[in-house]
Amino acid sequence: MRTWKYIGLALALVLLNIPVQYLYFRVDMTDDHRYSLSEPTKTLLRGLEEPVEVELLLDGKMNASFLRLREATMQLVEEMGEYGEVKLVKAEQYNLPATVIHERAKDGQTVQTQLYPYAVVRYGKKGSKDSRSQVVPLLVNERGRSGEENINRSIEQLEFTFAETVSSLKRPAKQWVAFLEGHGELPEENVLDVEMQLAHYYQVNRGTLTSDDKDLDGNTVLIIADPQEPFSERDKYQIDQYIMRGGHVLWLLNGVRFSEDFLETEGTTPIIPLDLHLQDLLFRYGVRIEPALVQDMQCLPIPVDVSTDPSQPNFQPLPWTYAPLLLTSNASPVTAGLGQVSATFCSPVSAVGEDEAIRKEVLIATSTRSALTPTPAEVDLSNLNPNPERFVYQYVPVGVLLEGVFPSLYAHQMTPDGLDNVQPKRAQSEPTRQIVIGAGSVIRNELQQGQPLPCGYDRYTGQQFSNRDLIVNSVLYLTDEAGLIPLRQKTLTLRLLNGDKARANRTLIQLTTTLLPLLMLALVALIYNPLRKLKYQQPI
Repeated sequence: MRTWKYIGLALALVLLNIPVQYLYFRVDMTDDHRYSLSEPTKTLLRGLEEPVEVELLLDGKMNASFLRLREATMQLVEEMGEYGEVKLVKAEQYNLPATVIHERAKDGQTVQTQLYPYAVVRYGKKGSKDSRSQVVPLLVNERGRSGEENINRSIEQLEFTFAETVSSLKRPAKQWVAFLEGHGELPEENVLDVEMQLAHYYQVNRGTLTSDDKDLDGNTVLIIADPQEPFSERDKYQIDQYIMRGGHVLWLLNGVRFSEDFLETEGTTPIIPLDLHLQDLLFRYGVRIEPALVQDMQCLPIPVDVSTDPSQPNFQPLPWTYAPLLLTSNASPVTAGLGQVSATFCSPVSAVGEDEAIRKEVLIATSTRSALTPTPAEVDLSNLNPNPERFVYQYVPVGVLLEGVFPSLYAHQMTPDGLDNVQPKRAQSEPTRQIVIGAGSVIRNELQQGQPLPCGYDRYTGQQFSNRDLIVNSVLYLTDEAGLIPLRQKTLTLRLLNGDKARANRTLIQLTTTLLPLLMLALVALIYNPLRKLKYQQPI
């Protein structure tokens, strides 16, 4: 009887294993859901029309941090394979720049290791006519962050990076992002860092508006970065009708005119309203850029010569309230999880009108100790001791998201002269999005020996602020039809060992981790064996 019982149990286990082989489930018990894909990613993968192949180039001898990045990438690809035809394939050789890792060996010498933290994602089988591929950088390497923090940030961004890459490869052609020129906008070298980041997702071009009304057609996003000269009615009409046809615009506009060169050489600059002839257009869309400057007690320092002897300069850091460190909103997927945004000479952005068809959301704002300087006025470097009684404003908006259906400024106006290939005029837009930021400096990168520094990097303090992420997130959100941008909010708790303590107590840790399990096993045996003898000992 007992034999048949065991045979039946074994047979039941065998039969149970047959359907289990075809079922997949995973319970993610981690508090940060690091092993779970989001619903937008699952939807994207279920809609794949072609297989996706991933070549992981991060291989070879590497430290524990990069091993963690490699394992996280492999786990992500495996998880994606459960919702679509996604798999790892053998990596080939590619001509890509290596990342050099400097580490200290046990003997105290520095060891250099070259790694290639990339993956190649291919949509469609290799060799097929419609196959498309893209190189994906796996490592987020931001100045001011430790190596472990950068690895952790890299792992946090993996799902978004792969999902956005697959989404872009699914499209027959990349979307276009255009930087507008012709109105004194920032030159290309001062936005090159952002351009290079956007090039991972879009085709990026630059150009001026001509008389052709179809100039902006084909561009998904138009970026207007710190113009200094007025817009003509013809240009305004083309931008307005581009928005009416569903186009997206990222505005980075100053409300005042100033001269940084004059400030640097003379120590002072006048500030006057900057009239770009755009106020009526923006007012129609629900915002106004005020002709004023924001000051903030939460700001960057500026080196100032405090010496009275010109032959012996003495530069000291003093608070520069015209360079506020702006706060980001955690309520929006554009800015959630971002740190402070640096800016200089920025203007408030006010919401106007009560059009229920337009949703308005503040993305960046000042701190709780802010002041406003109306124009005309003067900024003087010799007066860097702000009066605290003036700083009574809180959370002054500097960047605003606009989303919905926008009315046209030209709905009841004549079409400006000088246009060719004029398309039918639209009185209101298709549902679309715009972002208005009252500071051109937010997108600007400095140059060092002719090379662009990261956007948002402050050379004096050595800090990296979130400007680049803000701009890239803004453009991604403006074009995000699949709802992938919230994936950038994913965070993982960084649990780090104290490296100094680990090295100092290395021998003790090794002995403890080796001997303690053996001692516990011996203790269990010492207790278990006598108890077993007592239980099964036959009475005399």
